[in-house]
Amino acid sequence: MLPDATRSGPRRALDRVAALPAGRRAKWLVVLAWIGILFAAAPLAGKVGDVEDNETFNLARGAETSEHHELRKRFSSEEPIPAVVVYVRDDGITADDRAKVDRDRNALAAHSADRRAPGVRPSSDGRALMTTVAVPLTEDGFTDKVKEIRDLAHAGAPAGLQVKVAGPAGQAADEVEVFSDLDAKLMLATVAVVTVLLLLTYRSPVIWLLPLISVALASQVANAFIYLLGKHADMPVDGMGAGILTVLVFGVGTDYALLLIARYREELHSTVDRHEAMAAALRRSRGAIVASAATVVAGLLCLLAADINSSRGLGGVGAVGVLCGLAAMITLLPALLVIFGRWIFWPFVPRPGEPAKQGRLWAGVAASIAARPRTIWLATAVVLVGLGLIAGAMRIGPSQEEMFRTVPESVAGQRLVAAHYPAGSSAPADVIAAAPKASQVTDAARSTPGVVAVQESGRSQDGQLVQMTVTLRDAADSDAAERTVERLRDAVHNVDGAGAVVGGPTAEALDGSDGASRDRLLVIPLVLLVVLTILILLLRAVAAPVLLLGTIVLSYFAALGAAWLLLKGPLGVEALDNSTPLLGFIFLVALGIDYNIFLMHRVRQETVASGHRTGVLRGLTTTGGVITSAGLVLAATFSVLMNLPITFMAGLGALVAVGVLLDTFVVRSLLVPALALDVGRRIWWPGHLARPRRVATPGDLGQGRAPRDETTPAPRY
Repeated sequence: MLPDATRSGPRRALDRVAALPAGRRAKWLVVLAWIGILFAAAPLAGKVGDVEDNETFNLARGAETSEHHELRKRFSSEEPIPAVVVYVRDDGITADDRAKVDRDRNALAAHSADRRAPGVRPSSDGRALMTTVAVPLTEDGFTDKVKEIRDLAHAGAPAGLQVKVAGPAGQAADEVEVFSDLDAKLMLATVAVVTVLLLLTYRSPVIWLLPLISVALASQVANAFIYLLGKHADMPVDGMGAGILTVLVFGVGTDYALLLIARYREELHSTVDRHEAMAAALRRSRGAIVASAATVVAGLLCLLAADINSSRGLGGVGAVGVLCGLAAMITLLPALLVIFGRWIFWPFVPRPGEPAKQGRLWAGVAASIAARPRTIWLATAVVLVGLGLIAGAMRIGPSQEEMFRTVPESVAGQRLVAAHYPAGSSAPADVIAAAPKASQVTDAARSTPGVVAVQESGRSQDGQLVQMTVTLRDAADSDAAERTVERLRDAVHNVDGAGAVVGGPTAEALDGSDGASRDRLLVIPLVLLVVLTILILLLRAVAAPVLLLGTIVLSYFAALGAAWLLLKGPLGVEALDNSTPLLGFIFLVALGIDYNIFLMHRVRQETVASGHRTGVLRGLTTTGGVITSAGLVLAATFSVLMNLPITFMAGLGALVAVGVLLDTFVVRSLLVPALALDVGRRIWWPGHLARPRRVATPGDLGQGRAPRDETTPAPRY
């Protein structure tokens, strides 16, 4: 770090701006500004649900199902989604059962888009009856309508008659119910986890409140911005992204708080004035914190290039959240810390002149690595590669039943339908084509292998389009059904002038899987390039960033393997969601590189002052405790997702939590320092730190010897 007198004019101006929260008067202005922002943001933050689109978040941009979704709007202002009501009696349907179904048919007419009583379809084995009602998909009240249908169907059922409401409408209602109070649950769980970990970290009954208050305000402001961007800038927002936002803001915000507070406490041991101590802490930690946030934001923004709507939405939402967390941690938190003074650390108050505790544990770890660096990095690399090989056994793409970790009514109903009807009956494919070509499209669909039945289900209001329900022989979420949809598309596309498109649950799953594969091939290289560029700018080298990025990629595959063991075993998850590998990669590369940034930024500072070897060991010793605390906080916050009943959330939470722990305790603590020592100063190539230099040791100075060249063997640390 350059002395203040030698720093350039722009650099000094930046330092003065960054130090405003530490100013004797400016600190109060910073706090008042945040209070004003909070009053403006609070009413808007509560409206995020108004801009969420949970209907199309699984669709892929440019896919045939997206086109189908737009065409479907031309049939009615209230788009219908089929709810399948199935009645099953294991020893055969009785007359009382049929009477119950007839009563329900008449009552269900009030809930149907066309206001007509739906027909009844008996099973060939005589043990089931099934009826389908088209539920209007309105902005308000859809889940209430499905609940009313379920209440109606369950009421007055004869003893022994199983009644379930399934189909796309039932599944959508179950998903909405899960997401309905997701934000509140995640907020409470995350706050509880962060509170406990901050108490354990600081062993103080007071100081933990300041980071928690700061990050909570950042979360509110983030939600307000997301509402404004969703409403006025068409930024995609869905319930999944809004839920993950809470975990992300609390996780990264607390990480930045831990790093800043650790540096502030160091400065308080050598500086009498707490304002000066905070200004120095901000100046010396700002680079690492801002680079870390920039890495996460850049990685998330790469998701805007994705095809899957949910991935694009999470990219924008997450980037806004991280920026708000960063703003709070480098403005509000330092102002609060300076206002409250040294006593906030009670009972372990840092005093001027007292040596800062570096931690015997990390000094011991550094000494062990220094003794055998090559052995340590080779051993850790072997362990990571072994875990990565396990990832080859994981399955991607859950079935409908596997999307939930519990068994909602829609899944139970689907099982009953599959047991007594063609498996695809509860979730048929949907074909939309030009009305003049309706008969030809119908013939093409009926002749497709794997199709059981084709029935016209409606015509558009202008009479130009016709809609057809296509029942598949196989379960909608099976590989066989996907192959049938591919054949069906080929068949109807060959009808000249029909402009036919195929949608429905199976087609959406097929397009989603293809879109997720394309996204991985596009977004992952883009993220690696962006992160590499940021590391090069921060470390002013090429070799170190390439090495760091390689360790993170290795850690990612190891995390996949370790997370799969956890998911397949204790958590009982059978398959990862299609988007989990990509989103997990984004989070683990962007968040995992944070700890390497924190470490190597400090290593570089120490190397400038003391040489490469000493710089690596001092960097590890001084950052070991705070980075470990940060890793535990981030892993614990994401582990909250593992308790949710949605397979996607549980899988993503497990992957990120395990990956962060690997980065914290293996990659950053062992692999990176060992590699840095083994490679030597060449790790800073092509910067000036890679060139040989003379380093004066205390022994040299005390005995009048010339400084030792850093290329010669150094004493053990």
